[in-house]
Amino acid sequence: MNTTHLKITNGIAHLVWDNPPQNRMSPGVMTGFETAIATIQQDSNVRAVVFSSTGSNFSFGGDITIWPGVSPEEMANRIRKSLARTNLLEQLPIPVIAAVQGKCAGGGFEYVLRSDVIIAEEQATFRHPEQTLGVFTLLGGVQRVAERAGKTRAMKWALTAEEVPAREMLEAGVITEVVSNGQALARAMEWARVLCDGPTQAHAAHKELLRQWSTGGVAKADASIPDLTQKIFATRDAQMGVQSAVNALTQGVERPTLTFSGV
Repeated sequence: MNTTHLKITNGIAHLVWDNPPQNRMSPGVMTGFETAIATIQQDSNVRAVVFSSTGSNFSFGGDITIWPGVSPEEMANRIRKSLARTNLLEQLPIPVIAAVQGKCAGGGFEYVLRSDVIIAEEQATFRHPEQTLGVFTLLGGVQRVAERAGKTRAMKWALTAEEVPAREMLEAGVITEVVSNGQALARAMEWARVLCDGPTQAHAAHKELLRQWSTGGVAKADASIPDLTQKIFATRDAQMGVQSAVNALTQGVERPTLTFSGV
């Protein structure tokens, strides 16, 4: 049965799409995804999310077999709900690390773009195939690529529907790292373990600052800093971190590497 699996271990939530070989975003996968996200939202012990899929390809995107015969009005309603579901991943206050293998296209690519860190294997490719269907990037892909790589590249890739190699995506700033084939998930887990030992509330603040910047630029992000400052300086992590730095400074020693509690 095609679905989304979730396993939470040592603060890491591993979210897996399981609908090979194309990992299409079927109703079963999407229902499982919503359930998994709700579980993550309710578990205060989760401090990082790893997003991956089974098989040789990350995802070819939406389940287009259910599109024919749907009225434009109903399609708009479906996309409105789908967009809200996709944004759930982006809105998590904890780091999300995607591990990508094989082809990552359409809606699958658009979900990956909601991640904070994207690890791709050498043979991975990314693609906006929507124009070959006569439609556009329905889940906000083109604007999120533009945010990372600029309008010129985003428009080129949307207009041509070309498969873009992982290395080119790395050079453009769309993804974070390229690793050897078969190593994306392992590397994503390494990232997650490091981030789990970090200051969770500070990670959330950085995500919020970038979210504010995305919608309103530097000035809007700056305006949110005082409120975020009050929240952060009330955390035990910040209090411990600052005191540790002060102690090292007064003693003339190197600051130690800290493991934070996340609160």
